[in-house]
Amino acid sequence: MFRFDHLPVPHLATALPGPRATQLLTRDRAFVSPSYTRSYPLVVASGSGCVIEDVDGNRFLDFTAGIAVTSTGHCHPEVIAAIQDQAAQLLHMSGTDFYYAPQIDLAERLARAAPGSSPKKVFFGNSGTEANEAALKLARWHTRRNRVIAFFGAFHGRTYGSMSLTASKAVQRRGFSPLVPDIHHVEFPRDDEAVRRLVPMIENQLFRRTCPPDEVAAIFVEPIQGEGGYHPLPADGLRTLRELCDRHGILLVLDEVQCGMGRTGKLFAAEHYGVEADITCLAKGIASGLPLGAIVAKADVMDWPPGSHASTFGGNPVACRAALATLDLLEREYVRNSAERGEQLRAGLRSLVTQHTILANVRGLGLMTAVDLVHPDDGAYAPTLREQVIQSAFRRGLLLLGCGESAIRFCPPLCVTAQQVQTALTLFGEALTEATTPHAATANR
Repeated sequence: MFRFDHLPVPHLATALPGPRATQLLTRDRAFVSPSYTRSYPLVVASGSGCVIEDVDGNRFLDFTAGIAVTSTGHCHPEVIAAIQDQAAQLLHMSGTDFYYAPQIDLAERLARAAPGSSPKKVFFGNSGTEANEAALKLARWHTRRNRVIAFFGAFHGRTYGSMSLTASKAVQRRGFSPLVPDIHHVEFPRDDEAVRRLVPMIENQLFRRTCPPDEVAAIFVEPIQGEGGYHPLPADGLRTLRELCDRHGILLVLDEVQCGMGRTGKLFAAEHYGVEADITCLAKGIASGLPLGAIVAKADVMDWPPGSHASTFGGNPVACRAALATLDLLEREYVRNSAERGEQLRAGLRSLVTQHTILANVRGLGLMTAVDLVHPDDGAYAPTLREQVIQSAFRRGLLLLGCGESAIRFCPPLCVTAQQVQTALTLFGEALTEATTPHAATANR
């Protein structure tokens, strides 16, 4: 199906970076914003399925999916065909002022697919941060309340509203104050005991002292924290938050930007918890590479009037056609494959934990999986060691990304095969072995 399927992967033809990549890196340093966070000197030329080829002809096994975006794989033929067909008919007409079928078709598809029995409506933007901005505005409009609760470790985006919700890294906020006011953060519960403490802490401390519940518009939460470390909420976590929101007339907003669209082994991560959100934020994997974001809200919540919020390019017809093709593929085979390959991946990582004392805490759902790098003597987080392992994997032809304090995330395209998962585990094991050689261990301390 994919054009690189018959070629060996990884395949490293040059030193990294190669000569053409080195030239482009020099130009990048001269002309591109230094705010971007590049993990290693990869200069991409093309992609197919779970494979990336750089400008020097080196091929890499991609377990990043462009930060969990290319859900159906790079350049899936059915997605490309939908894009090409739509591009030949209509590139843009702005769904904020006019009507076209791809936007209506996709809105109906998402509204019907979203968990829960309530009728839904959909607003389109271009990205995850725009989806969270829209959800923040809608929550305040609908409730006529101003305060919002979010969680430490959360990442909701980098524009001002979503950055104010974000509490992942200080660098994302430093120097940008004042932020949007009246946003309160609480600890994200990572286990059942933390879930049991959560509601008493909110009701007996936050609500009584600084944040009156009748002024709280919404609670924003990622069912699985993304950049915060790939930590899933415990089984009762969302139900507990749903009950808290219902008790105080607060909206429950689920940020499924990274964990949605099949990545957890179900189309929506909320399906694992049996909870219906008031607003769900989507982006990343929704259009398998094209810029598209959305919020899916209960119809009676999405009651803002014409002109109160809009996006010139949101719901672009080409992006909507790509999303419709993506949903077809996800529902036909890739959601199921995500669940199966995720089980294989975590089983392989648990086996590596028994072999490497620097590895701990395998976790995740579907193909949203992570493991921590730790110091073997005391189990403390080891972010420097994590970066070394990522670099070592890159030199072996495996693309990985970090998240959280010292975790490595595994978020390949959902078309990944059993053989590719096994190859990734083998390469990751080799990178771990290199990191534990005497000279590496000394350097990491």
